[in-house]
Amino acid sequence: MKKILLVDDEIDILGSLGNILKSNNYEVSSTMEGKRVMGLAKQIAPDVIILDVLMPDMDGTEVALELEKDPATQDIPVIFLTGMLPKEKELPYKKTNALHYAVAKPVTAEELLQVIETALKGG
Repeated sequence: MKKILLVDDEIDILGSLGNILKSNNYEVSSTMEGKRVMGLAKQIAPDVIILDVLMPDMDGTEVALELEKDPATQDIPVIFLTGMLPKEKELPYKKTNALHYAVAKPVTAEELLQVIETALKGG
């Protein structure tokens, strides 16, 4: 079973996305705090991290940069979840060594599952 670390500061989003992922046979861990991501990523070794961009304690971009600096976490694909993209956009992009993706909120179950599969395949 593939493991996903879900990070968002909105409890409703954690709940709804968590339910989608669990019902599709993913093992889900979640946090509302960007500062906890490094520790959790090292502890659970997720296959993918879904990361909100705008969070009060630590911006998602800052979290991703920290993940990239550590050999233990640098190869984990990150899917940015943001309300700042036009809905029709899905942007794969490269930052330093890690492969990152971005999807717009609100994301449908189909969109979320599709980008997770793409991230798992490394493309």
